[in-house]
Amino acid sequence: MRKLRLAIAGLAALPFALLGQFNAGESEEQVTLEVGDDAPDFSLPASDGNEYKLSEVLKDGPVVLAWFPKADTPGCTAQCKSIAKNGDMIREYKVTYFMISVDTVEDNTKFAEKYSADFPILSDTTKEVANEYGVLRTMGKYTIPARDTFYIGTDGKILKIERNVKVNTAAEDMAANLKELNVDRVEST
Repeated sequence: MRKLRLAIAGLAALPFALLGQFNAGESEEQVTLEVGDDAPDFSLPASDGNEYKLSEVLKDGPVVLAWFPKADTPGCTAQCKSIAKNGDMIREYKVTYFMISVDTVEDNTKFAEKYSADFPILSDTTKEVANEYGVLRTMGKYTIPARDTFYIGTDGKILKIERNVKVNTAAEDMAANLKELNVDRVEST
């Protein structure tokens, strides 16, 4: 009788074991992009009412993507204010730059307006692009992007990844990185 109960218990557990194997095969591993990797292409809506496709924007020059965790939180506010206040330092270079989060377009539009952001803030509400860039981190019950900044060359290759962004000097640091990467400067007229 004991053998029969063990056999029945084993059969009862079989679907769960198979489900676990099936799910394990389907779960996505954390992506880790490195310098020299192809930057995943995307098309995302922005706070300025436009949709931006990375491969199209790259035709105009390098691109900077500054990921941030959540609109209107202290660190993200400081980062946005730095980029808005000192954006002229970034605009000295032939580059298109964005902040990007998993917030809604509406939230990012309010955030951009509140802090006079004169650059687009992209919205990745599905978290698909964030996952492709490997920036998602779990914090308690939330999965949010890390504050990583990607510098992407016109060939679509990642030139640099800044993983320890200082929010209060975000713009100055971007400009310094663009200089270090020898990105062309805008010609004075």
